Amino acid sequence: MAAPPVSMFNLAIPEMLFDKVEVDGAPGYETVICAPDPGPVATTGGLDLVVPHGLDAVDAADTVVLAGSGSYTDPDPRILDALRRAAGRGARIASICTGAFALAEAGLLDGRAATTYWTYRQLLADRHPTVDLRGDVLYVQDGPVLTSSGYAAGIDLCLHVIRTDHGSAVANAVARLALVAPVRPGGQAQFTDTPLPPERGVSLAGTRAWAMEHLDAPLTLTDLARHAGVSVRTLSRRFRAETGVSPLQWLLHRRVERARELLETTSLGMEAVARASGLGSADSLRQHVHSRTGLTPSAYRSSFGRVARGPAAGRPV
Repeated sequence: MAAPPVSMFNLAIPEMLFDKVEVDGAPGYETVICAPDPGPVATTGGLDLVVPHGLDAVDAADTVVLAGSGSYTDPDPRILDALRRAAGRGARIASICTGAFALAEAGLLDGRAATTYWTYRQLLADRHPTVDLRGDVLYVQDGPVLTSSGYAAGIDLCLHVIRTDHGSAVANAVARLALVAPVRPGGQAQFTDTPLPPERGVSLAGTRAWAMEHLDAPLTLTDLARHAGVSVRTLSRRFRAETGVSPLQWLLHRRVERARELLETTSLGMEAVARASGLGSADSLRQHVHSRTGLTPSAYRSSFGRVARGPAAGRPV
C-alpha cells in the first residue's frame, strides 16, 4: 500500500524481495501495489509514481504491507478502513518505518508490541500510549501484525516473512539475490521476534566469516581470538561493539540457522544435523530449534522441508 507522499525506498523493498521468491520453480508470491487513488502517486522525493491499483486490491491479499509515508500523522481514512477490513478477515498486516502510525490509528497495535523509526518513536508513544513500543529492534512481530523500524529494517521484516512462509533456505537465497545480509534471526516468530542488531563494524568480519565455515567445530573464545590475532578480552569487546551480542550468542544464532537450513534442504538424521550445525546432539538440536521456532525439528522439517515436495502455489501479497 502506497500512502502519498510515499517513500520510494520503502515501497520498493517488498516488491523487490517478494518478487524474487521462487519455490519449486514457481513464484512464491503475487505482489500487487495499490494506493487510495490509482494513477500518479506523490513520493517523498518529489517524483510521481504511477500505481495502477486501488485499495480494493487489499481485500484479496493474504498479507498487507504499508510503506512509510510523509503523511504518517494524518493517515487517509480509506487506508485505515482497508487495514481494518484486512485485519478483520485474518490477513497478516505489516508496516515499514512510519507506516506504523496508520496501523496504530486503525487500532491494530492496541496492546501489541510494535516499533517504528527511532526518530518518531516518542511521537508514536505519545499519540498511541496503548502500544507496547519496543526500541532498539529492527522489527517486531506480535501475532499477525508486524512493524519495522526505519528504511533498511524493512528488508529484514520482508525476509522474516519469507522465512516464515517458505523457510530459511528460500529466505537466504533471496537475500543473496538481492545482495543484502542474510536473515538475522530472532525469537519465536509467533510471538515477538527480536533479531540480532545490525552489525556496526568490520574489523572482525573475517573472523565471523571463518566461523561460519567452521560452525560444526567446537569453537571457543580462544579459537576466535587466535584467528583474529587479538586477546579474548579484546575479541569479546570488539565483537559486542560490532554485532551487539557476545561471540557465543552470535555463534548460537548462526548454528541454529544452519540447523534450520539442513532440516529444510537435506534428509540427514537429527544427530547428523546437530553435528553438522555445531549443536552437538539431537537433544540440543531439539531444544534450540523449538526455542527459536516453536516447532520440534521433525515438525519444522515437515513444514518447511524442500526434499521431494510438490510444487507450491503462489501466495498473494
